[in-house]
Amino acid sequence: MNKIICILALIVLSGCSVTLPVRGEIGKGQERFLGTTTGYMDGTGVLLITTESGVRCKGEWQYVQRPIAGLGTFACQDGRTGGFDFTSDGPSGIGIGRTNKKEPFKFSYGQARTITTW
Repeated sequence: MNKIICILALIVLSGCSVTLPVRGEIGKGQERFLGTTTGYMDGTGVLLITTESGVRCKGEWQYVQRPIAGLGTFACQDGRTGGFDFTSDGPSGIGIGRTNKKEPFKFSYGQARTITTW
């Protein structure tokens, strides 16, 4: 019976996730975006954003020093791609990276300080 309870608990926990709001910009404030990031129990997650001009981007990330820091990549419908690093204090954090066009890519998630304070 204990074995069944443990298996059921693992199944339930493996589906747990947390979704938080994301806001940020590409370039030097030229293009802002909003979206969400969803983190999973295994230390990985997805980033879904839409720019002011309607371009959708999707990314994936993972903690490299859980739960303090991680890295990720993203790809946009308009051909822009890039990588980013982020730091976390649990329910919020900030990230920064570059696009394949050498544009800055920065964001905050959860209740993090605004990107203008970077």
